[in-house]
Amino acid sequence: MKQTILVLMIIMALALSGCPGDKAGELFETAKLEELQNNPEHAKQLYQEIVEKYPESEYARNAKERLSALQKNK
Repeated sequence: MKQTILVLMIIMALALSGCPGDKAGELFETAKLEELQNNPEHAKQLYQEIVEKYPESEYARNAKERLSALQKNK
């Protein structure tokens, strides 16, 4: 049941993330869901991808903040 809810949350997040070509937003939403699923290593990978591929996006700043917070929680 939890997995079904998480899948629905992912679908909703992608649907509500804005423009269909908003890859940075999609990655950010997926990373947040990975955090909720207690998968911080994958979340860090996704946040790092945002920082590297979309450094000028609004999501890059937020991704850097999340990376920093995840590093502190080691």
